Amino acid sequence: MPMTARAVLAAAVVSMAIPVLSAGPAEELEPEAKRFLDVFGLLSDRAAAPVEPAAAVYAGALPAMLWTLDPHSAFLTADQVESLREMQRSTEKGFGSVVNLLPGRVIVLQTLPDSPSARAGITPGDEILALNGQPLGQLPVEQLVAVLGRARQGRAQLMVRRPNFPNLLDMTMIPAEMADPSVSRQFLLAPGVAYAKILNFEAETAHELTVAVERLGGERLRGVVLDFRGNPGGIVEVAVQVAAYFLEPGDRILWVRGRTGPMEEVLVPDDARPYRFPVRILVDDRTASAAELVAGALQDHGRARVLGTRTFGKGLVQSVSELSGGTALALTTAFYLTPSKRPIQRWRGRCGQFQISPCNEGHSSQPDLGGIEPDRTMQPRTFTPLEQVLLASNSFLEFARDLVANGADVDESFEPSNPMLDEFQFYLSQRGIRPSLAEWSTTLDFIRAGLKQEALNLTLGVAVGDEFELRRDPVVRAALEEILSLHR
Repeated sequence: MPMTARAVLAAAVVSMAIPVLSAGPAEELEPEAKRFLDVFGLLSDRAAAPVEPAAAVYAGALPAMLWTLDPHSAFLTADQVESLREMQRSTEKGFGSVVNLLPGRVIVLQTLPDSPSARAGITPGDEILALNGQPLGQLPVEQLVAVLGRARQGRAQLMVRRPNFPNLLDMTMIPAEMADPSVSRQFLLAPGVAYAKILNFEAETAHELTVAVERLGGERLRGVVLDFRGNPGGIVEVAVQVAAYFLEPGDRILWVRGRTGPMEEVLVPDDARPYRFPVRILVDDRTASAAELVAGALQDHGRARVLGTRTFGKGLVQSVSELSGGTALALTTAFYLTPSKRPIQRWRGRCGQFQISPCNEGHSSQPDLGGIEPDRTMQPRTFTPLEQVLLASNSFLEFARDLVANGADVDESFEPSNPMLDEFQFYLSQRGIRPSLAEWSTTLDFIRAGLKQEALNLTLGVAVGDEFELRRDPVVRAALEEILSLHR
């Protein structure tokens, strides 16, 4: 094994141990580090392909070591650390466009005002065929996401097809820092009842929520629906601020239980001035971490009823320590509990798979523990076979593109006419989708809604289309009905 590679690897192992370990543990690590180097020496000498020292440590040894602790402790590369900082800044580099992704298809739904995409001339309905010389037509969605993500790092050259335009368009965009609001949708569901969709908990989330609530009515509101579905969490300190908006001064927001020492509690500040209108919180199995803390705190104090499905169950305190080369270590150091000391963390995997995973007497994990159990369980809407085909084929968007390109008059009162529905049925038939009369009749409301939403997306913006869809959402409607029933 060349001494240069061994020296690099040894330096990497030792440099990671010295800043975080005292003399005792460091001495205990020395024979294990030597054994690691011996193994790497054999790999370097005898493996069929060359072994890169940095990859062996940062992509192999470190992730594997942390995986023995729990599913969430992780070594963060420099790129991942920068992504974390972007989340905390609530900004990221981008082009300011909203796109629809299907295998091999990237269709623009909206461009934000004064964004790089708007300045380049991109318009709703445009389809991006190639990006920086790479054709997109054969790529699955996962690869499309990766290609679009890489494009945000520098100048992007696009080949674009525009409906009813004979030639392909060659466009250039330069990414810019774009505001990335976490309170993405806010509007009145009914007079005095507000809706707010919180995507995650970032640095400005609490402020954004305050601005949204005040704009919609503030203390005069009859109630608020907070939508945490799909919210993966974020900055716990911000979640604490949000919870304090709805709890009384001195109320407990959460407990922190560490490895040693007494549990710590986090309380609402004495000078807090909370909103006191009714609250409903919407959750699903992707609601996690900081979002679960807010839902659990308001539920325990009787300040909010929770609707949806049991949440993901991530209640770990993650401490991030910076390392050399712009990397960092995210390590689980404690657990969060709700005010009534309910555990949020839901344990997964085989018994003993993780050192911190508890097991019952039957020597199996306890997946039924943890997460936030809704006060009212409501499963997500299921789709019929025809509805699944219409969504998977992107038929609504494709038809709406032609509709808008041909000058259809679309405003918020737009409703697909019967002749338009006949035309859509013919459009589907040409593409091999031929539902029976019974299927068509029972799916007609869904078809009308799908066409209207995509037409609104392309003409008035995705926010308007999303609002139309959310007003039809059964869980949103159930939350609204609960709030309205309190005022009858």
